[in-house]
Amino acid sequence: MTEKQVWLITGAGRGLGVDLAKAALAAGHAVVATARRADSIAKALGEHDELLAVALDVTDPAAANAAVAATVERFGRLDVLVNNAGSFQAGFFEEITPEAFRSQIETTLFGPVNVTRAVLPQLRAQRSGLVVTISSTAGIAAGGEFLTAYAASKFGVEGFIEGLAPEVAPFGIRTLLVEPGFFRTELLSPQSTQYAPPSIEDYADRTAPTVAAWQSMDGQQGGDPAKLAAALMKLAALENIPERFAAGADAVETFETKAHTLRAQANAHRELSSSLAHDNT
Repeated sequence: MTEKQVWLITGAGRGLGVDLAKAALAAGHAVVATARRADSIAKALGEHDELLAVALDVTDPAAANAAVAATVERFGRLDVLVNNAGSFQAGFFEEITPEAFRSQIETTLFGPVNVTRAVLPQLRAQRSGLVVTISSTAGIAAGGEFLTAYAASKFGVEGFIEGLAPEVAPFGIRTLLVEPGFFRTELLSPQSTQYAPPSIEDYADRTAPTVAAWQSMDGQQGGDPAKLAAALMKLAALENIPERFAAGADAVETFETKAHTLRAQANAHRELSSSLAHDNT
């Protein structure tokens, strides 16, 4: 896809969203950049003729519909949605409050659900479009403490998009799941990460070092979000877009480890697993 397109990018006020918006503008596309506060977009991206800043709380379905309406009113169409908005509710499961756990799901699972639902009628009418959803390697394998809420939301995103893909393919709509490893975005910053207050003595000796380890990674992640944005521009231009993209060498390793683990689990009790059919089949 080399012609001018209209990109709607959520969470575009900081981090990867800023780099994606810059890359799309540099490629000659129009960009609708959304964030909870529209003024954060102006600070991050400045003024451009082909840029529309829209305030959007992705947990609000009405706001998602309004953002799509504003996109079509300004540019006449919509070609690419990037579900990028996110947050991180970190902590041991028993110490994460039900409200915090639900907040994680509302933002990083129902956020993409809400915005995708708002976008699909326009894409169906056009009989074309691409839905890019930024997931995480935590949606492939949680792989550590403090990730129950976040991993639950990202595993949900994986299932949502994988299930959606065959439903919308007949309308010329394609999907792309992106699973980044550790990239130097603002996800681990105090603005994006909330740590569950320690409340259970049994976890106390692990809480402080685990929080310290996560905090020490902020700003030290190995992945370059500008390079990821450039890679996604290349993928979006392909005729055959992959269903999934492992973003980063650490993501590739996670994919390979998970595949090996699943194969080993499938073979561990293969005879027993295969003996469960009705005798008359």
